[in-house]
Amino acid sequence: MNDGCAAIENFDIGESENGCVTIVQPTLDLWDEPLPDHRDRIVANSRDRVAWLRARSRGVTATDVARLSSIRALKAVALDKLNGSGFGGNAYTDHGRAREPEIARWVQRNHGIGPSSDLYHAHGQPLHLATPDGVATRGSTVLLCEIKTTSSSWRSIPRGYLRQVWWQQYVLGAERTLVVWEQHQDFVPLSAEPEFRWVERDDNEIYMLVGLANRLLALMSGR
Repeated sequence: MNDGCAAIENFDIGESENGCVTIVQPTLDLWDEPLPDHRDRIVANSRDRVAWLRARSRGVTATDVARLSSIRALKAVALDKLNGSGFGGNAYTDHGRAREPEIARWVQRNHGIGPSSDLYHAHGQPLHLATPDGVATRGSTVLLCEIKTTSSSWRSIPRGYLRQVWWQQYVLGAERTLVVWEQHQDFVPLSAEPEFRWVERDDNEIYMLVGLANRLLALMSGR
């Protein structure tokens, strides 16, 4: 990982003195066989918010994985999953929810990726979950979209968001994700069109995230 931390061996998680996670990926390729259609692995839809939140609370989501940068973070996420984070949103999250449908329409017009509110689980892993903002299928290739609003200027996509993207790619079996972001000042968009960048699937990163997610599930179950 590029967060200043070294490696995880066979998904064994250790903690160094500086609190970094150490992981060395296994040699077994978990994705040799073609995955079943992602549409057969829908768990819930965010339009039914109660069912969606209930399903998310039981598993590991892309939002959870975005935070998994260290053992300390792993423990904090586990506590939030078990006890609730107490975060109900703020002006920034409200702005993001208000702008997302408009940005999603731009994505569909310009890149052909339709909006999605479905919660999916990974093949063979019912507690590995993700709700990408957009999903499209081109032949046998699955493409995703992730939409963000930000008050900051990005030189590159923040690391936490990359973890989120790679996790979604793993869950749905996707090859690429279009990350689209709109910068605002005092909640007023600065440009007529958002910025975007394609992020390719990275199986090395996915291996490490799967190990961390399994460790999180073990903490949640008290193991």
